[in-house]
Amino acid sequence: MRARSAWMALVLLAGCAAPARNIIGTKLPDSPENRAIVGAVERYRIAVEKGDVAALARMASPNYWEDSGTPSAADDYGFAGLEKVLEGRFQKASAIRYSLRYQRVRRQEQRAFVEVLVDASYTVDSHRGEERRDKRDQNEFVLEWDETTRMWRFLSGM
Repeated sequence: MRARSAWMALVLLAGCAAPARNIIGTKLPDSPENRAIVGAVERYRIAVEKGDVAALARMASPNYWEDSGTPSAADDYGFAGLEKVLEGRFQKASAIRYSLRYQRVRRQEQRAFVEVLVDASYTVDSHRGEERRDKRDQNEFVLEWDETTRMWRFLSGM
């Protein structure tokens, strides 16, 4: 009988234990490190919605490199070409809505890999007039810790 009572007490205690806490609005474990990384990506998300090229350029690492996910090197660019690419994108788009669903954050030394699902919409001028377009995609942001500025900077994925 005592063994059964002890077993029941353990089951009840396990059920009452506080659940692991997540960052609000995500399924990511809440930790100072994850909050800082998600905070950097959220600042990026807000700058995208505002079309703020200067803010986005400040968030990029001098080591930024984008291969555009294609086998051709013709569309690859680094930090020097990032501002021009961003300006081109925002010249064509307005009324941007850009939301992210955080799937996973991994750390590897001074780098963070943030997997997200993107749900975005924006307006563009076309030969038919204004068009509202939607985009849904998966993306991985790669960030590196910049010890000099004490902030996470984007290495790729912007």
